[in-house]
Amino acid sequence: MKQLTFTAREKESLRENYRKLWSLCADLEKSINLRRLKSLISGAVEGGHCVRDKHGIHPVVHDLATAVTFCERVSPDRNIVAALLAYRLCTVGVMTIGDVSKGWGDDVAKLVRGLSKVASLYGKNANATVISDNFRRLLMTFAEDIRVIIMMIVERLTLMKSINHHPDESFVRDVAYEAGYLYAPLAHRLGLYSIKSELEDMSLKYTNRQTYTDIAHELNATKAKRDAYIAEFIRPVKEKLEKSGLKFDIKGRTKSIYSIWNKIRKQKVDMEHIYDLFAIRIILDTPKEREKSDCWLVYSLITDMYQPNPSRMKDWISIPKSNGYESLHITVYGPDNKWVEVQIRTRRMDLVAEKGLAAHWRYKGIKSENNLDAWMNNVRDILEAGETGPMELMRNFKMDIYDKEVFVFTPKGDLFRLPQGASLLDFAFNIHSKLGCQCTGGRVNGKSEKLGYRLRSGDTVEIITSSSQQPKLDWLNMVVTSKARSKIRQTINEQRTRGTELAKELIQRRFKNRKIELEEPLLMKVIKKMGFRTVTDFFTDVAEERLDINTIIERYLELSAPAADDETVKSASEFTLMENEIADRTHADDVLIIGDNIKGLNYRLAKCCNPIYGDDVFGFISAEGVVKIHRHDCPNARNIKDRYPYRVIKVRWSGKSGSQFVATLRVLGNDNIGIVTNLTSIINKEKNVTLRSIAIDSNDGMFQGNLTVGVNDLSALTSLIKKLITVKGVKNVERNN
Repeated sequence: MKQLTFTAREKESLRENYRKLWSLCADLEKSINLRRLKSLISGAVEGGHCVRDKHGIHPVVHDLATAVTFCERVSPDRNIVAALLAYRLCTVGVMTIGDVSKGWGDDVAKLVRGLSKVASLYGKNANATVISDNFRRLLMTFAEDIRVIIMMIVERLTLMKSINHHPDESFVRDVAYEAGYLYAPLAHRLGLYSIKSELEDMSLKYTNRQTYTDIAHELNATKAKRDAYIAEFIRPVKEKLEKSGLKFDIKGRTKSIYSIWNKIRKQKVDMEHIYDLFAIRIILDTPKEREKSDCWLVYSLITDMYQPNPSRMKDWISIPKSNGYESLHITVYGPDNKWVEVQIRTRRMDLVAEKGLAAHWRYKGIKSENNLDAWMNNVRDILEAGETGPMELMRNFKMDIYDKEVFVFTPKGDLFRLPQGASLLDFAFNIHSKLGCQCTGGRVNGKSEKLGYRLRSGDTVEIITSSSQQPKLDWLNMVVTSKARSKIRQTINEQRTRGTELAKELIQRRFKNRKIELEEPLLMKVIKKMGFRTVTDFFTDVAEERLDINTIIERYLELSAPAADDETVKSASEFTLMENEIADRTHADDVLIIGDNIKGLNYRLAKCCNPIYGDDVFGFISAEGVVKIHRHDCPNARNIKDRYPYRVIKVRWSGKSGSQFVATLRVLGNDNIGIVTNLTSIINKEKNVTLRSIAIDSNDGMFQGNLTVGVNDLSALTSLIKKLITVKGVKNVERNN
């Protein structure tokens, strides 16, 4: 392969950066073995292995600049510098991960592997997916180590600096959007503020150069005036602080161009109306035991000279931010009637804030997820505890914040998030319900896989379908997402409904051809005698040709003769009463016995009142021949008994309860802390009682909610209600229809 020579500018950059790296890593040079790495890289270049990418960027120049930037902007670190330089040698095949492990240790090999995995994401049409939360989550999952994320942030910063005048505007714009959307917020969350600001400024510059230029020109035009004002403000403050005997630095800082643009956009104002365009920062050199008192002394001295705005004071010294950030911010009325923000902090506080150890990811309204926030907070704790260097402590830090999720690509590069354990079938339903219903399999990373294949992060999945495919019951064992489960059940139920209608039509037609009058009650009796638990199962078997209609006709004819039966107890499917018969009977001694241990009965518990074992109930024969069991105090009971007395039958429970019943309790009480915990604690302690769901609403100090529980019988429910009413703050507990 023909070697591409370096340009004069690149040669100068290489020489300068090698000198810088040797200087920055003077104490680490031997352990890093920079000479060997330089020799290996030179050999790879001479052998034609390290060539420019499709955008004309030379990887050796870029990697060396990244290593130098990391040392300057974060901290010199033996393993990270070695990984940044060895990574390219592995990607071009000069070395293997095993070679890295032998030469520089397992930790460097781990970092190189993390960089390689992250780089593999960009081969999956990343431009279409990088501007998404899912891509950020996948990046965190693939990185494995927090140091890899920090390395990627620095690498993006280095790349952004090198493409200012790149001829490919589309490439520059894509990199800029990625930096603004992905890497700048990550840098912010890790507290790498100067890097974050620089990424944001360059992102604005490359995506909206006119706006960036206008703000920059405005800042330059007003710089002399602004510097003069800052000097005028600082002069008396400096004199007063010196008289008090304090040791300090005082300086003014202007907001970044991106921050100014963001404020202009959000507040819909021009630069003249941004009163906090700059801030004064006072950094004290004081012992840790006097930090708070000295900061408040400075506050007192400044507010003696300038009128403060109490509504703008932010005291993060008495009570530091949840991320550890400490500083005292005040806004005072300065010369020329201008508001000026003053930040007061100690050297230690400033170091924590400026070098990223505060993980200041909540500042200025950065949105964040709960688990990512907690994880970043843990990063801060680890960094702050580091005495031998923060990067040393990050070696074994696990990137497991998204270990319960997988991130999967489509062939076009679109990215989807699914729960851990999701299958190829889950993925199909996640894209579209129709695609899921017709799925027959798929190709994962180019290899054919079955429906139940468990997906892994980074998989590229292509779904294969067939118009003749239909969901099957065993699909429920292959999926974990509620969307897939719901659609599978819905489709199967629809198939069964269509099958039931088809089966009814076939049976009616066959009976008519045989000139046999079909009576619904007698057919129900046949269904029961044939051992079917539900009518739906019977019709499904007919529709799917598992049951011959001729067999049904034979059983029907066998039972067609009226049976002389004086039993007082009948099953639901056998129980039929004529209207005129009911009218002549006053004793109504026929009783339907129900219960879990009674087999073959075609009855259902009414959902309007949810009867449970022990309730006083009655039965209502529906038009489908199914007996629906209602409580006597059901809201619909009066209407049923008044309109359909001839379809009402007596019902009693069998000798014992065999399963749990669902009951809903309505709870009303004071909205006290811990009351929900007390309620659920009582339920969990009850034997044979389970909590199915809980929904609580609170308003004006009161709360009301519904608790859905599973109980064996009425006595268990009554006992539970008595115990719940004793909870402090509970006003009332009653059963909800």
